Amino acid sequence: MQLSDSHAHVYSEQFKPDRDDMLLRAFEAGVRTIFMPNIDHTSIDAMLEVEANYPTQCFAQMGLHPCHVTRQFEKELYEVETWLNRRPFAAVGECGIDLYWDKTHLAEQQEALRIQVGLAKKHNLPLVLHTREAFREAADIITAAQDGSLRGVFHCFSGTRAEAEEVIHLGFKLGIGGVATFKNGGLDKVLPGLDLEHLLLETDCPYLAPVPHRGKRNEPAYLPLVARRVAEILGKDVEEVAEATTRNTLALFGEAPTR
Repeated sequence: MQLSDSHAHVYSEQFKPDRDDMLLRAFEAGVRTIFMPNIDHTSIDAMLEVEANYPTQCFAQMGLHPCHVTRQFEKELYEVETWLNRRPFAAVGECGIDLYWDKTHLAEQQEALRIQVGLAKKHNLPLVLHTREAFREAADIITAAQDGSLRGVFHCFSGTRAEAEEVIHLGFKLGIGGVATFKNGGLDKVLPGLDLEHLLLETDCPYLAPVPHRGKRNEPAYLPLVARRVAEILGKDVEEVAEATTRNTLALFGEAPTR
């Protein structure tokens, strides 16, 4: 079984003590490719170092996480744009809106997302969208900007069936992670009947570890647990889920972006 982790912060400080061993566990578990969304200017060097050390397995994306948007977000986005002009990346992200922790900078988050949507169009790249407690706000911006050229993924999707169908109608994918394994995660009521072509698998590590590791540090080696749970929900073989979601991820982000 071969898998692709469409969203993993394997450059995180939490992996510093055992990063190589952690990645080896992932590869041994069948995770062949890992896509790394950026956070802000402070995460770029570590992310690119991982990519340099694992050039055929780990691929960088470039963006500004909504939780790191402040009143000075223009400076951060200047850095993002500079990097996008400098070399290829697999996607623009992760970007979006997060109203779970703080609603203070909603206007700035909305503007930062609009700018990154523009960068995705300019560079013909997919978007990696973070929409925690802000699906409507983010989806409205994507809807207004969708001219047929936008594509990407609503990562860590945990919304309603109607929201899932809206994402699909927008031409985007649903990123499914550890929440699918949670007892009250709700995805068992959302995913049945959806075609596999709309789904990507992710860990969002080091966060949101699937059952039975919930509450502990997550890592890509746990992705098979997500694949098995999605297969159970859909009533399909896990190999079929792995093959389809891997194909979807590589088609969206590119199998090996030219550097």
